[in-house]
Amino acid sequence: MSAKKIKVLIVDDSALIRQILTAVFDSDPEMELVGTAEDPLVARKMIKKLNPDVITLDIEMPKMDGLSFLEKLMQLRPMPVVMISSLTQRGTAQTLRALELGVCDIIGKPTVDLENNFDAMKSEILTKVKAAAGACVRPPEFLIRKAAGRPKPKPEANLIVIGASTGGVVALKEIIPLLPLGVPPIVIVQHMPMAYTAGLADRLDLVSRVSVRESSHGAVLEKNTAYIAHGGHHLRIGRKGNKSMILLHGDEEPMSGHKPSVDALFMSVAELGVTNVISIMLTGMGRDGADGMLALRQAGAFTLGQSEGSCVVYGMPRVAQQIGAVEIEMPLSKMAGAIESKCWPSGENRRFSSTS
Repeated sequence: MSAKKIKVLIVDDSALIRQILTAVFDSDPEMELVGTAEDPLVARKMIKKLNPDVITLDIEMPKMDGLSFLEKLMQLRPMPVVMISSLTQRGTAQTLRALELGVCDIIGKPTVDLENNFDAMKSEILTKVKAAAGACVRPPEFLIRKAAGRPKPKPEANLIVIGASTGGVVALKEIIPLLPLGVPPIVIVQHMPMAYTAGLADRLDLVSRVSVRESSHGAVLEKNTAYIAHGGHHLRIGRKGNKSMILLHGDEEPMSGHKPSVDALFMSVAELGVTNVISIMLTGMGRDGADGMLALRQAGAFTLGQSEGSCVVYGMPRVAQQIGAVEIEMPLSKMAGAIESKCWPSGENRRFSSTS
């Protein structure tokens, strides 16, 4: 009895690449090419119909990029995937994301003299696809967490605002991914250069149930969405009819030594009179945000400060605590639970304002 062949599906928008990879797999008697797809939407139907053992996947494709397709695939039907893409050579971020999502292996696609270069890579491609076929693929834990849980009912909080600096990137990863669907809009100022804020939003979005995006001027705040302040711009909250919206100011001087400034965000919320606000001060150097948090607390917001023992730098939370802006100080590990309890309180917790 002959050994069972490894069934392979090629997903790539280039007809030439599909043709070259077809020749590679057809040359090996242990392989069975069951189909080719020019985009992920076609691939999705072919996976259901053909039940391949391994998929080879490009990143840049029409209708849906390969990484978005990989994320959905690993959530709904985890299976071995080998990424074959030129972007894995040029883009470290794409490579890391693919590995986090559970891709078995990555092969850099040549960009010139494709037929000869692919012929030279034939052994590598076949070896890696065969190895992938024997892999036990499970969805990454963060995807399981992201997919879990039903949306909660309407929260009592209307807005969550967060300020962070040194150590804040790690702190945010301990809070945002743990929040359930149903949360009010979340607006975050993390002291960070302009070139990095979009990447931070992308990384948090990958591991969170809520959507995380870099802020854009005029965007109306939506529930189940966290907005990262655009680097090099102050972020304030304004009104658009009866809705709250983001206002970005790139031409202003730094406040409290920073742009974006936590104080600029917190003060704007206090001045706007938004009710039932949760304000959080995370780890960071200096005092940015302390005055704004005090204004929020005086306006009835519930204010949380990160405890000294869990901070990388106990600066911003310390000053906020010293001037009376912090209602409760707690370890980072309890922050997400405290936010959830304040959004959906019961009993004694139902009193939202610290002054009530």
